[in-house]
Parts: sequence; C-alpha cells; structure tokens
Amino acid sequence: MKEVQALLFDLDNTLMDRDQTFRSFSMKFVQDFLGHLNEDEAGRVVEDMIIRDADGYRDKDGFFAELSEVLPWQTERSAEDIRKYYDETYIHHGAIMKHAVATLEYCQGRYPLGLVTNGSRDIQYGKIDLLGLRPYFRTIVISGEVGISKPDPQIYRLALERLGSTADRTLFIGDHPVNDIWGAVRAGMDTIWLKRNHAWDDSLNVQPIATIHELNELEGII
Repeated sequence: MKEVQALLFDLDNTLMDRDQTFRSFSMKFVQDFLGHLNEDEAGRVVEDMIIRDADGYRDKDGFFAELSEVLPWQTERSAEDIRKYYDETYIHHGAIMKHAVATLEYCQGRYPLGLVTNGSRDIQYGKIDLLGLRPYFRTIVISGEVGISKPDPQIYRLALERLGSTADRTLFIGDHPVNDIWGAVRAGMDTIWLKRNHAWDDSLNVQPIATIHELNELEGII
C-alpha cells in the first residue's frame, strides 16, 4: 500500500447505518399514515417499502410516486405529501454505524479526514449533525450542494482539493462498488471496500486494496 496522508469516507451505509435508519423511518411512516393496519399487515408494508427503496438508490420522486399509488391507504396521500413528510422527518431516524465513532477517532489522530456523499444538502447535513460527525472532518462534499455526484471523478477531485491532499496519497473508504470503489479508483485513489448490501460487480475493471466487514478492521490496515 502507498504511503497514506489522508482519508475520504462515504456516509450512507459506511458511517451511518442506513439500513436501520430507513427501517426506523418506514416503521414510523406506517404508524403515522397506515394506522388502520394490523401488526402483520404493517410489518409487510415496512418490508415492501425497504425493497422498493433499493438501498436508497431509487430516484426519490419516482419512489414517492410509487408509494402514493401502491400503499393500502385509508386516506390517500400524494407523492408531494410523502416527500414533505420524508424531508421533515427522515433525518431524525439516523443511526450510527457500529464502530464508526471509535474508528473516526482513531483515524482523526493520524490523518486529515474528508467526507463525500450523494444526496440533498439539507438531508445529508441533517444526518451528519444528528450523528455528531461534522467535527471529525476537514471537508464535507455533498453532491446536492456542489452539483456533482459520485461516481463522477470530479467530486472526488474536489474533495481532495479541499482536503489539501493528492489522489495517490489518499484512501477512500465506502460500501458501494461503483459509487465508492470504482469512482474513487478512476480519480486515482486506492480504496477499501466495506462490504454491506452490495455484491461485487465482476465487470468492474478495478479492485479495492482491502475488503472489510466492520469499520474497526481499518485499524489493522492503516
């Protein structure tokens, strides 16, 4: 491994446990809007929402429109109603990933840290602040704020510029094979893959330098 001078992290399902966050949101959503359902019916709707959400990689407008059409409403709700509820409440369900705080404290004592995440500015900053993550990072780059999204190499290059580091001396840590690993390698970085929900895509012409299953495994690598 090359000499490391800085680290960049992904947010969702890397530092924030998005699985738990979205499940918590879905349970409250069903409670608030579909309270006429019995426990089993409500549980099935929660699981259906999780599947339809596709780990957050669905277009939100399409996702909300679909929920408006398919959920067993007693009082119908529009996609706009669901969007408003999501924007106002989702961030309050944020759950920190296991070992995230201890890992960030370990890394912060050794390297300058940056965060690169896709999503809307308000939602992502809301989650970051709810989880108390902002103080760990020298720079935070959010796609909705800068107008560039992962895996476009430009978003990583912007983060490197703000961090004051170079690609060949920076590691990127994330869970998504394309958005975090393939994209960062294309920008010139080595990567570490946190294996969560996404299977590796063998058609990708890149490889991470290491694969981990828990964040605390980073301490044995960097």
